[in-house]
Amino acid sequence: MLAALSIRDIVLIDRLDLQFHAGMTAFTGETGAGKSILLDAFALALGARGDPKLVRAGAALGQVTAQFDLVSDHPALALAVEHGVEAGDDLVLRRVQTPDGRAKAFINDAPVSVQTLRRVGALLVEIHGQHDDRAFTESATHRRLLDAYGGLSGDATQVEAHWRAWREAEAALAERRDMHAAAQRSLEYARHAADELEALDCRSGEEDALAEDRQRMQNASRIAAGLDDIATALSAGGLENKLGGALRRLERQPGARPSGVAAAVERVLIEVAEAAAVVKAERSALDFNDADLEQAEARLFKLRETARKYRCAVADLPGLAERFRAECAAADAADAERASLEAETEAKRHAYVAAARRLSEARRAAATRLDAAVGAELPALKLDRARFMTDLAHDAAGGPSGFETASFTVRTNPGADAGPLMKVASGGELSRFILALKVALAQQGSAPTLVFDEVDQGVGGATAAAIGERLATLSRAAQVLAVTHSPQVAAHADHHLVISKQAVVANGIEAMVTRAAALDSDGRVEEIARMLAGARVTNAARRAAASLMGAPHG
Repeated sequence: MLAALSIRDIVLIDRLDLQFHAGMTAFTGETGAGKSILLDAFALALGARGDPKLVRAGAALGQVTAQFDLVSDHPALALAVEHGVEAGDDLVLRRVQTPDGRAKAFINDAPVSVQTLRRVGALLVEIHGQHDDRAFTESATHRRLLDAYGGLSGDATQVEAHWRAWREAEAALAERRDMHAAAQRSLEYARHAADELEALDCRSGEEDALAEDRQRMQNASRIAAGLDDIATALSAGGLENKLGGALRRLERQPGARPSGVAAAVERVLIEVAEAAAVVKAERSALDFNDADLEQAEARLFKLRETARKYRCAVADLPGLAERFRAECAAADAADAERASLEAETEAKRHAYVAAARRLSEARRAAATRLDAAVGAELPALKLDRARFMTDLAHDAAGGPSGFETASFTVRTNPGADAGPLMKVASGGELSRFILALKVALAQQGSAPTLVFDEVDQGVGGATAAAIGERLATLSRAAQVLAVTHSPQVAAHADHHLVISKQAVVANGIEAMVTRAAALDSDGRVEEIARMLAGARVTNAARRAAASLMGAPHG
């Protein structure tokens, strides 16, 4: 429970230190005294959204500290330890707010994030304020309230997780199907291209090697042609035979022959024979034939023709072949992956449906219990002929919250038509229905401290007294803090704090500050008498106050 609350420099509060006890504590005071400011400060310590405007004018910072005494197994202690906080049997939550908007959060003087402070605070305190009534009258929130009552919030979170997993799997499957359809449209071309390129078997650097071989063979071809021309010239017309025959005829002639002719011709014959031998040897030594050249040129042409076809360089053909083959493999793998995704999606759909159906059954059971719990509160609130009902509408399509929507309906009198809470109940009835709901929900909550902010608004007399009785009953199971303007509610409190504004002078400047005082029995009688009588408290008002409190008064 809340043991102590310390507030420094928050709006009208300059310095306030309060002690709290088990049971029900009433907060009363004139309108504008600062009761709402006190609750805003308390909420700040619990992780509520900060606001620079909360810092008291002229102060360097505002600070709120709330101390809680807890049982050793309270989940808030475990959560604090999970976030690195050393904890015994108590927790001290502290929030610091500066005028420039900066804020710091601490638990047991260990710095934590505001989100962590908020999570811990939610396990320690539930605040039911007059501004929370909208959540009870709008059907959009009724399912969440039902889940909270039935302890099904965790189950609902799991259903939502199953839903999102299913939807994400469906999205992935749809994407895979689109990819498969697109792949199928180009798969025939990719397979043909891959087969053609693999048959071509272009190797890295092959174009350059072929070009070099072709150039070499073309050069060799030209040299061979020249050697063949020389060989032909040397042997054309039987040069050796002609020279030899002429020389022999000359030698057979009688008489003197030209001197030196035979020797010269013999030298020519020898040179010609040697030249022919050299030409023949050189021609034989050439590593070339026309078939090799034709083959190289045909291969080079095929490579370049294919590269033009695929609009790339010859050097890119090997990589292109790998890419087309990879596309084919990916398409084949996509078929297998698509089948796997279909199975996975179906499994996740089944998981969602199973979890959502279990949640539906649990919600129906919780709705029955909630209707009974609220119904049990109604007679004490002077609504004994009314009936509260939780309607669950099934949605076969389902959603992240399951298969149903929930709405709270009421029937104020037997025979009357049931309808939505907001439309059927009158103003006073609405407040009492909401209080019955709050009491029923609070009895199922884990928070050890419950705050009710003016839940008696708009009612009075016997109805206000009934509200006070319900809060007092609830305070036997949890600590109840009630901000009230009703003397009938305040009279049921175990403890009483009166909030007031006082003028103080600091450094010659007068300012208004909020003060809080704990009242003893006589002080409570006087305060409740003031609430009954107004500005002028009479003895009759004091006797009425004592009567409300069930205590004698002279």
